[in-house]
Amino acid sequence: MDCAEILHDAAHSAKTDPQMATKLRLDKHNLREITGIGAELGGIVANGTAWIEALRSKLRLTAVISTDGWARTWLSRAMAAAVRAFLVMILIVAPSVILPGIGTDTKQIVALLALFGGALVFFEYNAVYPSLIEFRDGAPYNRIRYLMMLTIVVVLSSIVADLEASTTVSRFFHAIGLVIGASLDFPYSPVRLASYMLDDSATAAQIVQVKIAAATAYLISLFSLALFVIVLKLVGWPSTKSAFNVWVNLPTFEPTAGGDVVDRLVRDSHMNLAVGFLLPFVIPAAVALLTSGVPAETLTSPQTLIWAMALWAYMPAALIMRAVAMARIADMIRIKRAAKLAVLGAIEPSKLDHDDDEDDDL
Repeated sequence: MDCAEILHDAAHSAKTDPQMATKLRLDKHNLREITGIGAELGGIVANGTAWIEALRSKLRLTAVISTDGWARTWLSRAMAAAVRAFLVMILIVAPSVILPGIGTDTKQIVALLALFGGALVFFEYNAVYPSLIEFRDGAPYNRIRYLMMLTIVVVLSSIVADLEASTTVSRFFHAIGLVIGASLDFPYSPVRLASYMLDDSATAAQIVQVKIAAATAYLISLFSLALFVIVLKLVGWPSTKSAFNVWVNLPTFEPTAGGDVVDRLVRDSHMNLAVGFLLPFVIPAAVALLTSGVPAETLTSPQTLIWAMALWAYMPAALIMRAVAMARIADMIRIKRAAKLAVLGAIEPSKLDHDDDEDDDL
């Protein structure tokens, strides 16, 4: 029983029992005051109870909405990560599917590698915070890199498959590869240097086979670089009008390691550009100088030739793409800083102390 009920019962007892009113020393004025106070307390208690119930309902509704939103977000992120993992698995198993005469043991090893690669991509993209894969928010960067690698692997697999099981499609790609190999085979070219990785026991047919694969992969990487630059210009990535989290897109880059972040981004961009440009020349030269050459039977085996030439062409192009992306991020940060300094310059000095902190995404 609350206070309002107690006062109400006391007033009612005093009204119905005069002796009780006499004992409590209550007159009519006091009874009216007690009755009014009881009614007022009753209204306050009723309003408080209604407010508490409304608050409870609101909290329950907020919890349900929050849980539902979290579940939707997780499901959407998991579905996107699963699609990316499936695409990576397709890339890994593509040569084994296209090439004829693949043994059971090789298929099992490739399937295991595909599962491992798919799991790595799934957990990386499904995690809230990345650890290895860069530019999670950079759709042009990752998509063009994937399409470049997939195109190289599929085309090289078709060319190599033409040697054992010729089809119309494989003959077409093989003919194009012969033209590309002859066009890019000139002194000191990356294609010519790639053929120097073979040892002295290599036959003329094996050397031509390596040149065709190297030239085709290298030309696809060059076209991918040009496409990447054009897409960045057309899409305007990264945009200066939207937030860009450096940590999420560059998990291996530490912005607070020392020095200005823009200068470090520009320096790393120049380093990646230089390494990417020199890598097609350095790798064959290093193999030729440090070893007596790769055995021809090893390098010209179908799986080894496809993946060796694909990685040889992919790594320099990926480094140059990374250099371009980091340079554009540095430009974006520089533009945002200049815009904020312009805004701060228009504020009175007395109000600068109350200005917001620096952007979290810079």
